[in-house]
Amino acid sequence: MGTVIKGKPVADKITDSLREELRGFEKLTKIPRLGILRVGERPEDLAYERGATNRCKKIGIDVEVKTLPMDVTQEVFIEELKAYNTDSKINGILVFRPLPEQINEEVIKYVIAPEKDIDCFSPVNVGKMVEGDPSGFPPCTPTAVIEILEHYDVQVEGSDCTVIGASMVVGKPAALLLMNKKGTVTVAHSKTKDTKAVAENAEILVVAVGRGKMVKKDWVSDGAVVIDVGINEDEDGSLCGDVDFEQVKEKASKITPVPAGVGSVTTSILAKHVVKAFKKQHQIE
Repeated sequence: MGTVIKGKPVADKITDSLREELRGFEKLTKIPRLGILRVGERPEDLAYERGATNRCKKIGIDVEVKTLPMDVTQEVFIEELKAYNTDSKINGILVFRPLPEQINEEVIKYVIAPEKDIDCFSPVNVGKMVEGDPSGFPPCTPTAVIEILEHYDVQVEGSDCTVIGASMVVGKPAALLLMNKKGTVTVAHSKTKDTKAVAENAEILVVAVGRGKMVKKDWVSDGAVVIDVGINEDEDGSLCGDVDFEQVKEKASKITPVPAGVGSVTTSILAKHVVKAFKKQHQIE
């Protein structure tokens, strides 16, 4: 049976490190502040907002939330986003997506200030991620995947990595970040002819497709490291990942659970990015 690698130790380590770092800012009159821009009250957004707020408070980061109605116009949304852009007290901005259909994300992504865009909405930060430029802000969830691998001493360099899922939210960024770590990366998507065959070759398998328990035991090579990013409900209404955990844990060398896996690290990465943005904006080395 493989080792279950949980997110909490990773998140706690990041939190402790950030707390210590913020102690060095005590002489400053300002503290890091996250601005959240949320449209409506989707349960998943509210849950993530609570987690992010609690994590930030533990570290010593202020959080401000702007809530807009679901029928907000694009013009009003842009006004509110620009207000965060120009507010010197706000160091990082999180925009909950997807936005309602009347708001064009292709427009909005060019409005958010890249230096405050802590979850890689702006094309500037996407470009920096592609180039491996550490001054940018890659998306929080794919970055959490990398943090977990590093924390548990999984060698990415030279390893055969497969990412199942090619969204801009997780799949593509995860593949790019693994490539930046010198992994040999294959990406499977909706048009891949034989996803199971692709998965079987992976030493590191990252799954992010949003289909509960899709990856079975016979998809996984002996001793593979399996990172499950999916969050779904099973037939009993319980949370489950994209990987059939009970089956695959018998074959994997290491595997993340759902819940208590990647998701629990994501808010710590968010906080880490807020502190990084704060330091850059205040020219703190």
